[in-house]
Amino acid sequence: MARLVARIKILPAEADTNLDSVVKGLKGSIPAGMELKSHAKEPLAFGLHAIVGDFMLDDSEGQMDKLEEAIHSVAGVGEIQVMNISRASVKMK
Repeated sequence: MARLVARIKILPAEADTNLDSVVKGLKGSIPAGMELKSHAKEPLAFGLHAIVGDFMLDDSEGQMDKLEEAIHSVAGVGEIQVMNISRASVKMK
């Protein structure tokens, strides 16, 4: 089965949300068979930052929904935006 990489932007729920604790929560809440491959903080505006994460998951029905639900369940997560989904063999920019 093919593996996918989903690049997702995660916006904090509050301006003072600790993004490091959100990342720890993400690593602990992701379902089996998925992983947070890498992440970076991206500036938004006025000193606010978002997390951009690359998540590995299987290319099968329902996997993206499970991942989105797991991300939304983490304390401190506001909104999420799926930026890109690609096969793991393709390098994303």
